[in-house]
Amino acid sequence: MSSSLIPAFGAPGLALGLTGILFFGTSTGGKVKPLGWWWTLFLAMIAGAAYKAAGTPFDLVSGLINDLLGLVGGVVPQATMAGIGLFVTGVILYKKLSTRQVAVTGIVYWYIASGAGGGFSLIAEKISTIMQSFA
Repeated sequence: MSSSLIPAFGAPGLALGLTGILFFGTSTGGKVKPLGWWWTLFLAMIAGAAYKAAGTPFDLVSGLINDLLGLVGGVVPQATMAGIGLFVTGVILYKKLSTRQVAVTGIVYWYIASGAGGGFSLIAEKISTIMQSFA
């Protein structure tokens, strides 16, 4: 019997679990109220960090995002990860999005922001370290 309060599900388990919560928590019809906008964004960012830390097969999400960033780089060759992150910040804050769209965009945003350097990359590294310690 473990004496830990938090079960050892690791980064893959956290990524999978939060994706389920985000998918089902952004629809209506259950016993619990749907997730609000800020909770959805917060959980999506943690899920994005968990996807980044999880490795195979969850790195498919990272691969898809890298492909999308490659397309943006083809159109705007001088665009940096920080600039793309700032653009996605504007999309999240000022475009009317459903909570499900916020969930998907938040996961993508966290991946971009953590690759841009600065404070977000430090937070992503800390979350990655914490998740790997639970594995």
